[in-house]
Amino acid sequence: MLFLLLLLLAALVPGSDSEIGFEEPVYYHIIHTSSFCNNSWVHMGSGWLGELQIHSWNSSSCTFIYLYPWSRGHFSDKELIDLEKFFWVHIIGFFFPFMNSGCELHSGKFFLGFKQVAIQGSDFMSFQNKTWLPSPKGGRKAQKICKALNLRQGSIERVHWLLSDTFPRFALGLFDAGKAHLQRRVKPEAWLSSGPSPGPGHLLLVCHVSGFYPKPVWVMWMRGEQEQQGTQRGDFLPNADGTWYLQATLDVAAGEAAGLACRVKHSSLGGKDLVLYWAPHSALGWILSAVIVALALLTGLLFLCSHLVHLGPTVKLPAVLSL
Repeated sequence: MLFLLLLLLAALVPGSDSEIGFEEPVYYHIIHTSSFCNNSWVHMGSGWLGELQIHSWNSSSCTFIYLYPWSRGHFSDKELIDLEKFFWVHIIGFFFPFMNSGCELHSGKFFLGFKQVAIQGSDFMSFQNKTWLPSPKGGRKAQKICKALNLRQGSIERVHWLLSDTFPRFALGLFDAGKAHLQRRVKPEAWLSSGPSPGPGHLLLVCHVSGFYPKPVWVMWMRGEQEQQGTQRGDFLPNADGTWYLQATLDVAAGEAAGLACRVKHSSLGGKDLVLYWAPHSALGWILSAVIVALALLTGLLFLCSHLVHLGPTVKLPAVLSL
């Protein structure tokens, strides 16, 4: 089975100079995977703006699926159809185990287009200045293929036009149309729990942070104002709504857990940190549960007694109440 990973249109938009106004670099790329099995090819594709998926590829109809109303950018229907055709003919039809194509925006003024091809994890060839260039690791095979492709002047002109004109216009339209979505701020929710015991006499404290956007976040276990260097942060995991989840753990001796807190910093919090203090679950949890159960029983008994009183003197009380 062969896999083709296609990175299309990695467009960098600097925040300070860009007219689009993003605070951090934003990239648009398409990941295309092809597998060959049972004498047939199967193609899958998805388009991403930053780390948000906004496109998928329908291999049956050979068309893009637009996952958001704004993910069509500012292209007309005809321009999108032309782009789909080009993608099918020149990308999916161009079978290499790895292909990386795109363009990069510098200082909001110009794009630098590029196309790279790799086979079995090694650089094979690249497209620069309207010319296919073999990689030293590609050997004679890369040299022969580049020589053949450079003779196809029409194809070279179309690839160059795609990288220098079509993709930059499409990217700028996406950045503009999706700006409100990408620049939104969603506050995180956080809670504490204990994980599997790391060993005798030790606790694994877990701080869960979820539902935040954008992705950059700072999470640390603290004792007062002192950061606990043993804090271990896991991988960022995506939620279904496009927000993120992260957890931070700390291995401590059971007797040293008191006084620890998890501190969360995020751009949506307006400079006010989110702080959660660790409290032993055992005693406090049992006490709270006992109080809640006792109150529920007392409320039920009072309601029953009140109801029986209103029924009149002929109603006999249950044996448990008569006692």
